[in-house]
Amino acid sequence: MDFLHDAETNALLERVREFMDAEVFPREAELKQQLEQSVKDDVWSFPQAILDVREKGKAAGLWNFALPGAPEEGGLTNLQYAPIAELTGRSIQLAPQAFNCAAPDTGNMEVLHMFGTDEQKERWLKPLLAGEIRSAFAMTEPDVASSDATNIQMSIVRDGDEYVINGRKWWITGAMNPACEVFIVMGKTDPSADRHRQQSMILVPRDTPGLEMVRGMHVFGYHDRDHGGHAELRFTDVRVPASNLIAGEGEGFAIAQARLGPGRIHHCMRSIGLAERALEMMVRRATQRETFGKALARQGVVQDWIAESRVQLEQLRLLCLKAAWLMDTQGNRAAHTEIQAIKIATPKTVEWILDKAIQVHGGGGLSQDYPLAEMFAGIRTLRFADGPDEVHKAALARAEIKKYL
Repeated sequence: MDFLHDAETNALLERVREFMDAEVFPREAELKQQLEQSVKDDVWSFPQAILDVREKGKAAGLWNFALPGAPEEGGLTNLQYAPIAELTGRSIQLAPQAFNCAAPDTGNMEVLHMFGTDEQKERWLKPLLAGEIRSAFAMTEPDVASSDATNIQMSIVRDGDEYVINGRKWWITGAMNPACEVFIVMGKTDPSADRHRQQSMILVPRDTPGLEMVRGMHVFGYHDRDHGGHAELRFTDVRVPASNLIAGEGEGFAIAQARLGPGRIHHCMRSIGLAERALEMMVRRATQRETFGKALARQGVVQDWIAESRVQLEQLRLLCLKAAWLMDTQGNRAAHTEIQAIKIATPKTVEWILDKAIQVHGGGGLSQDYPLAEMFAGIRTLRFADGPDEVHKAALARAEIKKYL
């Protein structure tokens, strides 16, 4: 069993580390100030720090790693990209953007790459790969339990050479950013079909009449403006050409499942990188502060937190890398158990580590003076994003039970 990365991955990791040390970490304070100002000004476009680092990342050739199966566009295998994703998680607001490897664009690029027509690729995929536009993925709805994607109620009805779209969506990441020029929208084209064949996906340009940005959503009071926010949308008799349909009618559910597999590797590995940084902060703080006559680092309970954090991170990383390897070598279906497992384990574990890092920082850990509180809010969302914990646990349990029937 070989635990080493291949030569190409090691070379890329070194380049990414050097780039982050030179261009990403030094801009974090600048980005924080710009994000705070954007809240005051109610501006949702990307701060200049993000735009600058994206230009530098593109110029350095560190671009589009997160598109498995598309080496011609810079895409790596899941196993090659996983450790790079972990590195970018150490600066979660800047680094993924620097390499054009930020959600939801990565998943949307993959959908277009796998299922898009030549026309759709030319119109939308090329500018996404070039970093010229942004995109959003509109699936979740406020009026149904969207953890079951077959519940989706948005109506997509064929009318001659067009489709007419009606309904509401919310938690649509990136939608508030004016650079977001296109939405991949999931809705029902045939409510009478088999429950997994009712849904379809269609491309809706931002400027289409009838598409309304209702509001930006907050996450535990945070605005997530580094992602372009999260929006509630309303579609009222929105008309788009029939050629905007992705794949075919009834393919939406299958496309959604194909989209989410690699994305879970990205989310989980970035979360591990974030947790590694939080652990570093915890240890440094513990060596610098004293309580009851001795350093926090000498308190047994703090030592327990530090040790448990290290053990859990090593376990998570190996599980994620196994999932990535299985996806590359045997396909997403063969990695189903491991993909479910990392999605269950990672947010919960990283949330625990962040909680202990906050505890070691005392009141400061809750404040804006440290990134820990915002990290905590972001990680908590991952217990919903790409499906809530309970759905993944149920699916994993069914697979285990099936072995004995």
